Amino acid sequence: MALWSPRLQRFLLNNNNSVSKIDLKKTNHHNNNIITRKWSREGSRRCCSAIAIDAPSCLSDGLASGIRWGSAKLQGVREEMEDDAVIVGSISNDELEGFYFAAVFDGHAGFSAVKFLREELYKECVKALQGGHLLDKKDFIGIKNALQEAFKTADSKLLNWLEMNGEDDESGATATAMFLGNDMLFVSHVGDSCAVLSQSGKAEDLTNSHRPYGRNKVSLQEIKRIREAGGWISDGRICGDISVSRAFGDIRFKTKKNEMLKKGVAEGRWSEKFISRVQFVGDLVIATPDIYQVPLGPDAEFVLLATDGLWDYIKSSDAVNFVRNQLREHGDVQVACEALAQMALDQYSQDNVTIVIADLGRTDWENLPVQQQNFVYELIQAFATIGIVSLGIWMSSNGSF
Repeated sequence: MALWSPRLQRFLLNNNNSVSKIDLKKTNHHNNNIITRKWSREGSRRCCSAIAIDAPSCLSDGLASGIRWGSAKLQGVREEMEDDAVIVGSISNDELEGFYFAAVFDGHAGFSAVKFLREELYKECVKALQGGHLLDKKDFIGIKNALQEAFKTADSKLLNWLEMNGEDDESGATATAMFLGNDMLFVSHVGDSCAVLSQSGKAEDLTNSHRPYGRNKVSLQEIKRIREAGGWISDGRICGDISVSRAFGDIRFKTKKNEMLKKGVAEGRWSEKFISRVQFVGDLVIATPDIYQVPLGPDAEFVLLATDGLWDYIKSSDAVNFVRNQLREHGDVQVACEALAQMALDQYSQDNVTIVIADLGRTDWENLPVQQQNFVYELIQAFATIGIVSLGIWMSSNGSF
């Protein structure tokens, strides 16, 4: 996929500045100074909201002071906006021991799970990390165990909360969360969102999607786990239903699996004879996260978190190049974040798109040389494309006789 030209990027930037409305509202959340950011486009269903750090205050508190944040959330063609993002920084106390917390959530079958997690997941993580003490020690084994326990506890509480609602709430949510410090990054990941690190312009994928289809190592492991738990895969979906194999919530694949089978019979999805042969021995969807520790060297430029509404339509290398070109041009992380989200929709993304960008503050974007396009390579690509299309037309015309 070719990136937009600088002229087109400037056009988008100018339009963003002219039609966007930003409303900043200060709140308190766990003794942290936080801004709730919301913006919308005139005549559009798209919206953007996230809990974001009060950046000017952060710059004076000495905690990862060079980091600048951007966040964007755009609704695509879906009827509901089920994504969300959270960014939390320790400003008035040492709760995070010099680390920021950020996460993107991608909900399905409703917004309930995301609504719960955006408030509770951070609390459980901080508690399990001993108020951030484990982060300060950079004890990876201890951090890994703590974050896995935090995700497990949050999922258990969510399942109880969904049952207490008294309705058939089958919502679920993926989550990709990170604790970001000056020289170290910890990522805790469940689902099919993704975290990407830009290092001197090279995109490094930090996570792998948990999906029950494909031939990559992670997908094959997920398929094996689901089958061993008594489930099955149909058309790339667990029991023909859900296309993500790790998530919070999704009560029908955890504590109400038998009820799910009976409901399937009532809906004509399968027969009584079929479900009589099904024996569940574990949860089909789990909330056990993959944990990654990523050292941030001098070449690290920014971290990009985004839901699959971006990654299903834009390669990580293209996304990194686009953000770098944006930052070279104007240096505004928030504008770059919004422009990237809009780019995904302009590439006909059928999903909602939520993005968080953390510029690590190590790159002099203003004086960074602009990446020159290889016009010879692009010309060769153009001629190759024309040749392939012409060959296809010729073969089709010959085959019609």
